[in-house]
Amino acid sequence: MLGGLLCALAYMAPERSVALGLATGGVVFLLVGLVSSLRRQVSKPGGVDAGEVLGPLEHDESPCFVTGPDGAITELNAAARKELGEEGTTPAAVLSGILSSPSKLTERLAFRAAESGSAREDIVTRNGHVRLVCNRLENGGAQWRMERLPAPAGEAASTYAEKLPVLVIGRHDTVLFMNAAAKTLLGGRTKSLDAVFANPPMRLGRVQKVLGPEGPIDCAVMEIAANARRQEVALIPIATEHIELPENMRFFDELPVPLLKLTPDGHVLSCNRMARDLLGKDEIVGESLGNLLEGLGRSIRDWLQDTILGRASRQSEFLKVRRHDYETFVQVILKPAVEDSKDVLVAVLNDATELKTLEAQFVQSQKMQAIGQLAGGVAHDFNNLLTAISGHCDLLMLGRAEDDADFSDLEQINQNANRAAALVSQLLAFSRKQTLRPEVIDMQETLSDLTHLLNRLVGEAIQLEFSHASDSAMIRADKRQIEQVVMNLVVNARDAMPRGGVVRIVTESETLEQPLERDRATVPPGPYVSVKVFDEGKGIPADKLQKIFEPFFTTKRTGEGTGLGLSTAYGIVKQTGGFIFADSEVGKGSCFTLMFPSHAEEAESAGEMTMAAENAEPDMHDAVILLAEDEAPVRAFASRALKLKGFTVIEAGSGEEALDILADESLHVDAFVTDVIMPGLKGPEWVAQALQTRPDVRVVFVSGYAEDAFRDDGPNVESAMFLQKPFSLVELANVVQTVLSDE
Repeated sequence: MLGGLLCALAYMAPERSVALGLATGGVVFLLVGLVSSLRRQVSKPGGVDAGEVLGPLEHDESPCFVTGPDGAITELNAAARKELGEEGTTPAAVLSGILSSPSKLTERLAFRAAESGSAREDIVTRNGHVRLVCNRLENGGAQWRMERLPAPAGEAASTYAEKLPVLVIGRHDTVLFMNAAAKTLLGGRTKSLDAVFANPPMRLGRVQKVLGPEGPIDCAVMEIAANARRQEVALIPIATEHIELPENMRFFDELPVPLLKLTPDGHVLSCNRMARDLLGKDEIVGESLGNLLEGLGRSIRDWLQDTILGRASRQSEFLKVRRHDYETFVQVILKPAVEDSKDVLVAVLNDATELKTLEAQFVQSQKMQAIGQLAGGVAHDFNNLLTAISGHCDLLMLGRAEDDADFSDLEQINQNANRAAALVSQLLAFSRKQTLRPEVIDMQETLSDLTHLLNRLVGEAIQLEFSHASDSAMIRADKRQIEQVVMNLVVNARDAMPRGGVVRIVTESETLEQPLERDRATVPPGPYVSVKVFDEGKGIPADKLQKIFEPFFTTKRTGEGTGLGLSTAYGIVKQTGGFIFADSEVGKGSCFTLMFPSHAEEAESAGEMTMAAENAEPDMHDAVILLAEDEAPVRAFASRALKLKGFTVIEAGSGEEALDILADESLHVDAFVTDVIMPGLKGPEWVAQALQTRPDVRVVFVSGYAEDAFRDDGPNVESAMFLQKPFSLVELANVVQTVLSDE
């Protein structure tokens, strides 16, 4: 504005020198204003001016900042830059130096603001009272303001800190600071935690004995704030005997530790601000503790009575908070007290959500490991049975025409044996131990081939829509397993829409320039083919969305689902090297996204390759095969199958028997066909011994386990081939033919 005024005066100036000076000054001011405007626009997405977003908060004395739809900070006002700094990229990051555990607080406020338009909470810090306000913006972002509040009832902001024993702890358990209350509790200044606790080390959220001047004192140890360099801890004295609570506890509501005062039957008499925030309710006085918490495993009233009578066996319990916005766990330390000659209970709460999350992840990993071991054992036994069933069925079908009276019955036996093998393969997918047969496939063609089957699966009430990108969608995967994944997702989408609707399947090719991080997974940069399955169903609640890939977890009613579909899909996708993500909103439907690394090679005609392999006839009729298999039915079938193809077969029921046969040096053997897992010497073990004297013999390993189950631990046998059980007569003959033809 000033630049424009100077330029106007220059135009009207009577003297040329005066006009030139005014014009030069005007141009300078215009350039400065232009550069400043450009800097403000560049600093924000979309070139939005700071004043348009922050509005009057741009010059507010309180720290204010704006976040975009992704939760990242896009602008801070002058007060925020001065007090909070500009290093943090999220609200939790910039507030970490002031607030204790800001992540949960900011997530909670953002969630409430998204629901109702605005949210606020008052927090007590060591430096005083703070009010944090979050207002929703039309673009999906939020406007934040942090206001300093005066201490209640005219007290100083640090009143609670003067009455509550507080320690500031540095590295190597060094005590950097103690307030007056802490010095009184401990009887003086100490420099190390070894001089604070009778039973070190310090255990947060637990009751520990503190070394007082007149003997040990039971105190609840609670963390107030922490960063990389120091930790602020409060010591709350909790006597083992019944004690009289002070009548005047005006600072109770401002304590930086969640506290509840309860009646003996579990009703809340009073609570402080942090307890209300943790439990997710503005008013909880008068409510029963059982309505606020769950998961004790027995009656909460019995637990309270045992505590009152001194019979409680544990100092603390982990319970789940009954709230619907997100899953929260608390550790509750319960101690008896006396107020006005009446028994009461004091409950000290501690947010244990992160701890329980880690525990759940560990339990899940243990569960998956157990299921993997079970799957491997079941698969081995079942695959042996299926090999014998389908193999002898193949033998019976040889030489029979399709118009034979028994042909259709034998075909039914064979088809159902293959279905049973597919079920075993699904079980192995839980532990990601099934053997895949990867090939380069076109994802769009694979889905097109599935169209007829998918339409039959969804029924007449569901409309199936496909949308394919025009570019290439090549991936390397097991086509049969990928079809299984898509069918599982489509069936789930159908079940989510009992009254009908539309299921959309969309394929796209995309390239990630930067790593994609979501759901505790990191997708590396590079080209990918994505498949998205959309439905218009009832959606999945947020607290259940994180569990849907767990084995046997299902939201369907008893008898309608096993909880195996999504866990099967997860196992297959992860073993293929891909990623699977789920997005859902209650009442609006769900979207499952599959991401597979893109492959540049042309798709192979798997059907033609299979037909060519099946039609190939071995021509080495004089080859001698040593067959080692401990299961007699499987050995009988394999021996007959190889003899029918012209091979000479020598049978052995164990690895030891095979070595005894090979002790005859005059015996010529061209190939070993052996089971991997056998009593006594395992297949790789006896083969390794035999190859020391017969290095030119070819090897075929067969097993009901996955191929990787023995390769990591067993001897490394070069040029060996692997055949997964159950196998057909043709597959066995072709593998032996291939290994003998390999130079």
